[in-house]
Parts: sequence; structure tokens; C-alpha cells
Amino acid sequence: MSYIKFENIIKNFGNVNVLKNINLEIEKGELVTLLGPSGCGKSTLLRCLAGLEPVTSGNIFLDGKNITNESPKKREMGMVFQQYSLFPNMTIEQNVAFGLKIKKIPAEQQKEQIDEIMDIVGLSEKRKSYPDELSGGQQQRAALARAIVTKPKVLLLDEPLSAIDAKLRRSLQIEIRRIQKELDITAIFVTHDQEEAMVMSDTIHLLYQGNIEQSDTPSNLYVKPETRFAASFIGHYNLFSAMEFQELVKKEIMAKDIAFRPEVVCLHKEPPVEDDTYVFSGKIRDCMSHGNTLRYAFDCHGKKVDVDTLFTSKKEWNTGDSCFLSIRQNDCILFGTE
Repeated sequence: MSYIKFENIIKNFGNVNVLKNINLEIEKGELVTLLGPSGCGKSTLLRCLAGLEPVTSGNIFLDGKNITNESPKKREMGMVFQQYSLFPNMTIEQNVAFGLKIKKIPAEQQKEQIDEIMDIVGLSEKRKSYPDELSGGQQQRAALARAIVTKPKVLLLDEPLSAIDAKLRRSLQIEIRRIQKELDITAIFVTHDQEEAMVMSDTIHLLYQGNIEQSDTPSNLYVKPETRFAASFIGHYNLFSAMEFQELVKKEIMAKDIAFRPEVVCLHKEPPVEDDTYVFSGKIRDCMSHGNTLRYAFDCHGKKVDVDTLFTSKKEWNTGDSCFLSIRQNDCILFGTE
């Protein structure tokens, strides 16, 4: 039996249907991500689980118990938000101890749990500091410590890293994942950042317009998107209708749409002669660095195609160059096949 189960969840705000019959299951000890664009319903689903929003209809189960109508306090869930929400007049130690005092945990046991969690999040030397004396990353770790020191049944993280700079964000992604595994805690992470979801998750649930578009492992979601939207949101796929792609490659495509990732495209000075490969020509209109890759934007007979290559000191192609592009048929994903 799954640890968390959403059964036929509908959530309306007035006349607006935000969640449309959501059915979703989460296993104990997993870190799952609710991924999707703004307004897709991911934060609303998290708040329904926490008890901060009542569902319009449907049921939510935790460890076999129906908690749909339970108060937030009785659900025993820890939450970390984008805003750290630390008490500015309390030290970090006092902030972390707050939930334990509310639960009336004995003082000696409080000290043991605080010592343990401060060590786990790497803030033992900052326990007597106040929030405004800590960096953004340290404050976020303090908020995480406060959420998990009470040993909640589920840890809920609602875009907790979106206000942090890129380098620190990557570091905290690894830290949160390490802590979650070390404590073997079930965690649900909400983000609109697909790279963040890929790094952190056991399972990703991709939401779109109040529905679950696809649920899968990060690798499967990346290489095997099941819908046009999933392909457009994950991995920066090139997307074409079958008719558009047929005009480009001069071959019949038995599908409604076709998608392929920028990194699977190969560039050639002469047209390659290869079986099971689509070949067409194009001209480079733009080139932009993306960290360790170069992204070329091609004009292929009026159609835009993005191509990613590894960044090297010697640049092989320049803006205005014409060349041939090839894609193995196995690297193309077809949608709407019969």
C-alpha cells in the first residue's frame, strides 16, 4: 500500500477549477517532485496535503488513514517555504526548538534532537546566532532543521530554493537530498525548475493545467516524454508537426507530432549517407553559450532547430555557416501514432 494517496482530488477556487481529478500515489521514503509551470496546481496540491486548503472533493490518505478532514496539526507534516519565516528575535537554536516546545517534548530530549539536527544541517557553530547574522543558504538550512527536528511523517518543500543564487542553489539541492536520505524521510518538493527536479527526485509528477501530465523517473521523463507538453517542458525538445518535419526531411512520418533533443543532432560539412537517419540542411542564425555547451539556432528552410554541442576552445561553426544536420530515427519521439 502506498504511503500517501490522492484519490480523485478536485479543488475549485470559486468558478476556477485548479485541480481536476488528481490521482497520485507516493511511496514511503521517496523524494518526489511536483513539477510544472506557474498556475498548474502543484502548490495547491501540496497545501491540500498539508491541510492548509480544503479539497472540494476526493480523499487524501496517509499511511492508510484518511486525513482529508484532519486539522493541519494532526497531520504531523513539516513545511519549508520560499520565505524562510524564521523568528528574527530568536536564535537559530530557539527557532529550531520552537516546534519541540509546542509539542511539549521534555527539555533533555529537546537538547538531544536539536544537537542531532544542527549537526546534520551543518549549523552547530551558528546555533547562538540570529537569523540576520546568517547567509541566505544558512537561513534556509535553519528553516529545514526546524521543519524536520519534530520528526514529521512527511516533509513538504514549496519552492524553497527559488530566491537563492544559482551556485548556492545547486549546493542546497545536494544537501537537502543528502539529509532526506540520511533521515529516510518521505518528502515532496515543489518547483518549476526542471533541472532542479532532475537532480533531486526519485519520481517526478509533471502537472499541467490541473492534471498529472506524466509521472515517471527523472531519466524516463527526460528521454521518454509521453505528451507534446512534457516534451516542451522537459529537456528543451525541438517540436514539429509531422507535416512540418516531412517537408524538412522529405520522408513520410507516421505520427501527429515529432520531437528530438538538441544534443542528439549531429552537424556535417557534407551530407552523411547513413541508414535510419534523417538528414536536412540549415544555416546558423545564432550561437549562445550554456555553461559547458554551445547552443546553435539553425534556420532550416524557415524552421528553427536548436542544436547543442560541447563547448571547446576551438569553435568549429560560426554564425552564417551552412551545414547538414542528421538525427537518428531512434532519437526521435513520435506523438499521436496509431
